[in-house]
Amino acid sequence: MKNCFSFLLFLPMVLFSQTNFEKAEKLFNQEKYTAAKPIFESIYKENPNQLKTIEYLGDIASNLKDWDKAAFYYEKLKTLKPSEADYYFKYGGALGMKAQTGGKWVAIGLIGDIRNSLEKAIVINPNHIQARWGLIEYYLQLPAFVGGSERKAQRYSNELFKISPVDGYLSKAHIDEYFKRYKNAEKNYIKAIEIGGSKNTYHRLAELYREKLHQPEKALQVLQAYQEKNKS
Repeated sequence: MKNCFSFLLFLPMVLFSQTNFEKAEKLFNQEKYTAAKPIFESIYKENPNQLKTIEYLGDIASNLKDWDKAAFYYEKLKTLKPSEADYYFKYGGALGMKAQTGGKWVAIGLIGDIRNSLEKAIVINPNHIQARWGLIEYYLQLPAFVGGSERKAQRYSNELFKISPVDGYLSKAHIDEYFKRYKNAEKNYIKAIEIGGSKNTYHRLAELYREKLHQPEKALQVLQAYQEKNKS
């Protein structure tokens, strides 16, 4: 009887926490991050090891570009559940963004942790697409004297081809675009459209025409082609 009474006292707290979580989750899905943040933080104080709450707080920090806070939450996630590839990917991604915004010396100090986290995500999940995208960007952005390499970026692009041909062509196009090989990038984006036909593939080609090739009329034609293809 005593145990039953204790449970009944605890039940309203559980229901209240669940209701708050659902409210915060709804706000997050509506991209109302600053409104969702304090609710998730209050849940986190009550249960600092609840994985989904921690992940939402990391994602909110990422969306608000608070990379230190994002890295803090993602690092805690991978500590609590080291078998989850996404946690390593998100941690490496947050460190990568911190490196981009923190200046040269901050970036140099984070190089190893970024690479190791993204590589660990692939070890845990050999088909992890986003981690390979992260490593492609890592090797493109990194100066050559500290390990930057188109060859290494291409290696992960080739791996993407085996997992997802669309991502393979998109990554090849992205590398070509980075090195200003715009005609090659155009061909690869068109291949990605032919295979996948997603909104992203069309928009990437349109952006190339508009921003790099300075052909706004072609960009418009691409977007119109997507709209025509997806008429209901």
